[in-house]
Amino acid sequence: MKEETKVTLIGSKLANVGTEFIFVGASDECENCKLRNSCINLEKGRRYIVVGKRGDVLHDCVLHDGGVKVVEVTEAPLVAAIEPKKAFSGSKITYEPINCDIKDCEFFDLCHPEGIWRRDTCTITKVLGEIDDCRKGYDLKLVELKL
Repeated sequence: MKEETKVTLIGSKLANVGTEFIFVGASDECENCKLRNSCINLEKGRRYIVVGKRGDVLHDCVLHDGGVKVVEVTEAPLVAAIEPKKAFSGSKITYEPINCDIKDCEFFDLCHPEGIWRRDTCTITKVLGEIDDCRKGYDLKLVELKL
């Protein structure tokens, strides 16, 4: 599976290989910035991981204390709970979050992970295990997904 790498700008304190973040979009302060097109070029709400740095040039930024740096990112793998009948390493699935509204459940974030949306097409890269004590009684598998 070939990963698409994107070049973008992020805060200098976050510009380290391995740093994961969710892109939250532009702020009002970005509206007239000359770097806007280089900085606001990711998909809002998606999880990314820094996979490379492009030099140590520091660009001024009104939002990031210490400025921004150029990095290479890819969409980060996600860990999610899914139905066991879909949980096979290497399979492509259409993601459907678990139907649960127990927000204080320790597994809620695995059943509704940030960075993936209902009906996204993704590939299961690993089956990580089972969730045996679901408060709703669901039989769930824990998997790593890649969009």
